[in-house]
Amino acid sequence: MHSGGGGSIGVAFAQAKSEGRALLIGYLPAGFPTLADSIELVQAMCEGGVDLVEVGLPYSDPLMDGPVIQQAVDQALTNGATPESVLTVVTAVAELGVVPVVMTYWNPIEQFGVENFARELQQAGGVGVITPDLTIEEGKPWISAAVAHNVDPIFLVAPSSTNERIDKICRQTKGFVYAASTMGVTGARDQVSNMAPELVARVRKCTDLPIAVGLGVSNGVQAAEIATYADGVIVGSAFVKAANAGGAKAVAELARELAKGVRHGR
Repeated sequence: MHSGGGGSIGVAFAQAKSEGRALLIGYLPAGFPTLADSIELVQAMCEGGVDLVEVGLPYSDPLMDGPVIQQAVDQALTNGATPESVLTVVTAVAELGVVPVVMTYWNPIEQFGVENFARELQQAGGVGVITPDLTIEEGKPWISAAVAHNVDPIFLVAPSSTNERIDKICRQTKGFVYAASTMGVTGARDQVSNMAPELVARVRKCTDLPIAVGLGVSNGVQAAEIATYADGVIVGSAFVKAANAGGAKAVAELARELAKGVRHGR
């Protein structure tokens, strides 16, 4: 068994567990549609009941993201979003007493400077970074810098990962393990993959870290279903769609529905 550190991520998951429920994790890109709007949207998300916010770092070549998130990221970039925008949004989340982590492709961290990014994120109140396209082998310098600044490096496992691979990833991940429930790009789906429960069971054999499932969750019913076997439920595209449809009000409503879902799952 490998345990990860990560004060506030660990504390947030422990708090949810003590309440007999899964943790609700929401994603939105920083600077979408504008920086001021994105702060308002994450605040609405938190008020609605999201426990941990994944702040997306807008990047021009988001390979893993589906069309909904890609479009939001393009809009953010068009409106001038930068890595600094992410730090501003992270600070806003931390000030609400909600746990902020960053979701980013590797290239922007490399451009920003590995040490600089870890240090500035910690100063902004960020406690973790999810890097979907970084392998643990290529991630060694980042893992060292992150850990030195009390930032949890969070890696993904997928249904295609071998048990040996999952074990290696669990040794390097801190905070929580991100279990991608489907193959392919992100996006809300009508049905959440049946591969997710099996994947979570395989990850549990390797680690006592919390496991959060992402990719495809769009409503309270699906959130409740995942909450029966996972420690955290991750929602991204559905929040972007809500923001597009009805701004902060719609985002808060979706958060409330999902917050109910993660409580009914147990």
